[in-house]
Amino acid sequence: MNINIVLVEPEIPQNTGNIARSCAATGAKLHLVHPLGFSISEKQVKRAGLDYWDKLEIEEHASFSKFLEKYPPDSNNMYFLTTKGQRTYIDVDYSNMDEVFLLFGKETKGLPEDILKENIKNAIRIPMLPTLRSLNLSNSVAIVLYEVLRQANFNNLEEKSKYFC
Repeated sequence: MNINIVLVEPEIPQNTGNIARSCAATGAKLHLVHPLGFSISEKQVKRAGLDYWDKLEIEEHASFSKFLEKYPPDSNNMYFLTTKGQRTYIDVDYSNMDEVFLLFGKETKGLPEDILKENIKNAIRIPMLPTLRSLNLSNSVAIVLYEVLRQANFNNLEEKSKYFC
């Protein structure tokens, strides 16, 4: 399965660095949709991603509309992560998909409302207490990414620890 993590206008360099590291460790492709709230060369991004940047498949997009032109939601298995989703991320059966796109909005506003309304059937959420606004972006990516991998039986990932065996 090809997993695509799409960050739409991310604002915090450390989150993007952490997400890049998760993508590198799992073989997921990272899409960065501009404008970014930082430079990809910033020290904080590089530090959070450690020495995994050369192991990461990354694609940058000039704008969200350019991303959607290249990867139309109707032609791709695309899921929009939002606190407004009626279904949760575990309600989706990813196991029969060859490729999946998981879209996450910027830390302060999430994904654009008009895009969510157009794609409400594919809007999903992570359950949490109703008194809080949202989870940290890098944590949210990790939660959903590993659910997709779990449903794919962690295909191509290390199955057994090489330590203490």
